[in-house]
Amino acid sequence: MSQKNKVEVRIAGYDYTLVGTESDEYIQKIGLYVDKKMNEIMKANSKLSTSMAAILTAINVADDYFKTYEREAKAKDELEQCKEELEKLKQEKQRLISANKALADKSTALQLELAKREAELKEVRNSLDKASMYKVVGER
Repeated sequence: MSQKNKVEVRIAGYDYTLVGTESDEYIQKIGLYVDKKMNEIMKANSKLSTSMAAILTAINVADDYFKTYEREAKAKDELEQCKEELEKLKQEKQRLISANKALADKSTALQLELAKREAELKEVRNSLDKASMYKVVGER
């Protein structure tokens, strides 16, 4: 069983002992948050009773909670969309890598073919040059 911590906090001028399994620092942080919210409400309307200010504080804290919850849900949805987009991009990257490799292989094959054809062309030209020389020499 988790150890329970007792922490003294001051909220709206009153001392309270809060008990929880969270750390002392965390419980103090919660107490300070509620105290700040309650003081803001009491400063805005000094005629409020402590209990009415506590109710309005609870409503404000609930409002903060629900807004944060909605932002978190939206952020989770956006994260899922980003993950899906990332997966699509990874697949597209793989497809492009494969296509690039195929094109590079084809380019290499075409360069080899071109080199062979240039060598053949050179041989043909040499043969023609020799034949032209023999013909020119033979005609004299």
